Amino acid sequence: MNAEFEIDAVGLLCPLPVLKLRKRLQSVPVGTTLCLISDDPAAIIDVPHFCAESGNELAAQESSGAAQRFFVTKR
Repeated sequence: MNAEFEIDAVGLLCPLPVLKLRKRLQSVPVGTTLCLISDDPAAIIDVPHFCAESGNELAAQESSGAAQRFFVTKR
């Protein structure tokens, strides 16, 4: 999946990956897709929950070694 922006949150623990995602989403137009890369085990739960609560779309989720890639589209 393609994303317009990438957020590297590798090495950051909860809640920092979601906070970085939220901050970046505030500065992009609706319809923009971001890719959050995180190796925090809690991100598997936190990112989908954040998307559901904020109204944004979790378009895809991929595993790449120890890291997860979350593709989030701003709604």
